[in-house]
Amino acid sequence: MARYTRLRQLQALDPERDYQDIYRISAEYEFPWDLQRSLELALFRTYAVPSIGGLLDRTGEFARRGQKRYDDTVVLLYEMTQDGGLDSERGRAALRRMNRIHGRYSISNDDFLYVLSTFVVVPVRWMAEYGWRPYSRHEVRATVNTFRHIGRLMGLKEIPETYEEFAEFLDGYERKNYAYSPENHRVAEATIAVFEGWFPRFLRPLARKGVLAMTDAPLRQALGLPRAPRILEAAAPRVLKARALVVRLLPPRPSSRPKKPYTRSYPDGYTLRDIGPDPAGDLGRRSA
Repeated sequence: MARYTRLRQLQALDPERDYQDIYRISAEYEFPWDLQRSLELALFRTYAVPSIGGLLDRTGEFARRGQKRYDDTVVLLYEMTQDGGLDSERGRAALRRMNRIHGRYSISNDDFLYVLSTFVVVPVRWMAEYGWRPYSRHEVRATVNTFRHIGRLMGLKEIPETYEEFAEFLDGYERKNYAYSPENHRVAEATIAVFEGWFPRFLRPLARKGVLAMTDAPLRQALGLPRAPRILEAAAPRVLKARALVVRLLPPRPSSRPKKPYTRSYPDGYTLRDIGPDPAGDLGRRSA
């Protein structure tokens, strides 16, 4: 099928050497919508760790500028994985910007590793369940190598070496560290409000229930969120799988270079100096 043409091209690349190219092509052409949704879910999962949810709550970024906080994450990840990736000056500048933002706060190596693990594991699991095809072994390995590269440049220690090690770390960290806190709940509700804001007012209750339908019981409990209606819990995965069947029948995306991601916070474009919290006031203080 024509839909698999680019996959065959990806299989000709070496995931140990060409991993940034494999990740970029897969992200921009094979799974742009699915990767975006899976990374949203990945970030949402991190709030259930009180040390992470508490820090995000203390910064006030989600409560005051939730859409900008979301858009900044999208922009930084795009800039670090664009053509040339972290071998390009712009990719390195984006990583330096991210490190400067994180450097304001005291964040443990393990918390950083957990967030990194969600960016590796959650998309792989999403594609296996809801993608128009699962990630190939090349794409899985390229994802691992891409985020290992990012982790090394962040100065992280003891980064998992394989997908299996990332998955084991993620699952173990969640079992050990997921716990309810009011701070987790506030950040989760602020993020759901961002998602709701993308829809007309009359659809926002359904959007909220849709988010809840994609959460598992341990995640909901740690975030203090209610369960979605059971009919929606059953329907949401079926809708996503039906979408995958339709996408599988479509022709591959054209190979013209994609534009920068659309962000509601930067309708006229952005510079890397725009990314991150306001350096003034309490947002600039280091948080424990």
